[in-house]
Amino acid sequence: MSKKSGYYSTNRDLDNVPGITPFRTIVSFREALLMGQAPDEGLFMPEKIPHIPLKAFKALKGAPYTEAALLVANAFLAGEFPAETLRRIVDDSYTYPVPLENVHARKYVMRLDQGPTASFKDFAARMMARLMSASRDPGKRLNVLVATSGDTGSAVGDAFHGVEGIGVTILYPEGEVSGRQKKQLVTIGGNVRAVSVAGKFDDCQDLVKRAFADPAFAEFNLTSANSINFGRILPQIVYYVYAWAQLSRDKEPAVFSVPSGNFGDALGCEYARRMGLPVERLVMPTNENDEFPRFLETGVYEKVSPSKACLSNAMNVGHPSNLARFFDLYGGTVDRNGIVHRMPDVAEMRKRIYSVSISDRETKKTIKRVYEQYKVLLEPHGAVGWRGLEVYLELYGDAPLCVALETAHPSKFPAEIRELLAIEPDLPESMQDLDSRQGEPVSLSADYGAFREYLLKNLRAAD
Repeated sequence: MSKKSGYYSTNRDLDNVPGITPFRTIVSFREALLMGQAPDEGLFMPEKIPHIPLKAFKALKGAPYTEAALLVANAFLAGEFPAETLRRIVDDSYTYPVPLENVHARKYVMRLDQGPTASFKDFAARMMARLMSASRDPGKRLNVLVATSGDTGSAVGDAFHGVEGIGVTILYPEGEVSGRQKKQLVTIGGNVRAVSVAGKFDDCQDLVKRAFADPAFAEFNLTSANSINFGRILPQIVYYVYAWAQLSRDKEPAVFSVPSGNFGDALGCEYARRMGLPVERLVMPTNENDEFPRFLETGVYEKVSPSKACLSNAMNVGHPSNLARFFDLYGGTVDRNGIVHRMPDVAEMRKRIYSVSISDRETKKTIKRVYEQYKVLLEPHGAVGWRGLEVYLELYGDAPLCVALETAHPSKFPAEIRELLAIEPDLPESMQDLDSRQGEPVSLSADYGAFREYLLKNLRAAD
């Protein structure tokens, strides 16, 4: 469907910027996947975005999720992997249901909470793990570094657990993950280590990025499973293709509302639109970390530092990594420190994207109201997505087809659900034995020196 694409760094044009040596080499998808982040701390982007004809999207109506995943995978990767390899990867990655729950009229919640760790992160992590396994050089050990604000770590850990030749180190902010999220993280074991950091998610993310730029780790084959890795972005394009194909009437466009923290999920929608999917508007509601809605409103970017601890904890991000990719797609450049070097086309962004900050108070009210009115159970992240959609429709008028993403299972937030609704959310099958599992994290400060020393003692370069 498309020719093989090269991948470039978002920092490729940053001349005369202290601490940055622009990486101008074009790499293959396999190289971008295994490197995770470019040597200049930029994020890899495909040189060209494949186009998929509308009839190919429409042909997916009634088809299983795996067929939508294969369509997207082939569009990007047909020149990188044999067809039978992609078929095997897709079939092995998606073995669980993907419900599209009608709320009212033609407004839907897409429940991305049915995977092995009951989080939307399962979708990207499982496919990425299998792509990495197919790409790894025999004998060389891959060392995956992950920063998580909630669900990424457990999804990545589960996806990579037991995979030969790959070790995983997961950093999470001490005190800012829910009890069940922590339990999932620290009990994976085996080739997966959990590290509790005395700091914020942004501290965890910064430690990971600094390790990637540190020449001391050149021999350790570091790679990332965070959404800084394009291998995490590609599978997230599939949600929108699948949902539109199942729900649309003829060629009608859809409004997608995506609760947004590090922006990888929303970026999948942006790519889907550019591939030809009929998307009327991408709604990107944030929690009280409101750097992006303020940017769209004012045209001035100011990161939130330190990030604010909110009920929707996986979205507690004060400077989203994938903002660099959004800026690049709209002609701009922003680095990992939040410094804007070239402004994007803000007017065009406003046409395509709407963003609003949803407070914890509004989040709680939404959980309660949606359950009482529609008997639809949301958790905090899904509530941010739903309320963001409501605000958009209040401002711009009704849209026929709307899909809001629910990104984690409500049972991951039992205290909040009990407080608001006086009910106990049922545990999905994948979490039935969670409370009886055993495990402890490694505890570190947010100091890079301590993290560096820990990695040098624990990583291996070869099997």
